Amino acid sequence: MNKDLQKLPTHIAFIIDGNGRWAKERGLTRSMGHKEGFKTLEKIVKECFFDYQIPIVSIYAFSTENWNRPKKEVDFLMNIFRKNFNVKKFAKDYPDVKFNLMGDPKGLPDDIAEKTKELMEITKDNSKYIFNLGMNYSGQDELVIAINNIINEGVKNVDREVVAQHLFTKNQPPVDFVIRTSGEQRLSNFMLWQVAYAEFYFPKTYWPSFDSDDLYNALKVFESRDRRFGKIEEK
Repeated sequence: MNKDLQKLPTHIAFIIDGNGRWAKERGLTRSMGHKEGFKTLEKIVKECFFDYQIPIVSIYAFSTENWNRPKKEVDFLMNIFRKNFNVKKFAKDYPDVKFNLMGDPKGLPDDIAEKTKELMEITKDNSKYIFNLGMNYSGQDELVIAINNIINEGVKNVDREVVAQHLFTKNQPPVDFVIRTSGEQRLSNFMLWQVAYAEFYFPKTYWPSFDSDDLYNALKVFESRDRRFGKIEEK
């Protein structure tokens, strides 16, 4: 289903924003917005993997700052994760996909931390695709954790590769393309190291309404970008 696309990202990342505003405009609860947002997440992730053959998809699902939201909303989100991220369902919905938790599992409810650990173990040998799920995630915290681990290992000479190998995305290429829905134009502490040379796209569409056409249009934008990585072409 690549249609006419000639250039696709190797690693695409989504900041899924606008669930609450989508619900408010329809007179619905924020929880209903999150419920519809999760349906969109599953649909878009599958299309990235199985229609466009994009090897790595990263999703910003729940930040460390999101714990400050009302308890009812947080509990609803955690229950969505409980319901949908189990080994049997994941294996059925995401064949040959390696699951990777981005975030500190110690900050998650014990049962969800155990689910993510189990998923990572069961899928560790899957090699075609990688699904990075950002839960209890902070880009700044990720760097602090990496730095402390490097110090504890007694590494004397630290370069970019050493840092990269201590991130939640170790052994993965950097992000090529970041899509943040809802029109907001900020990173919100997401994958600060990995997006150093990523292309950015900020559609005004709220995440629950982001569909197949929106994804295709976004990928067309990526295809049109001239990625020079600081270089210039000699004439």
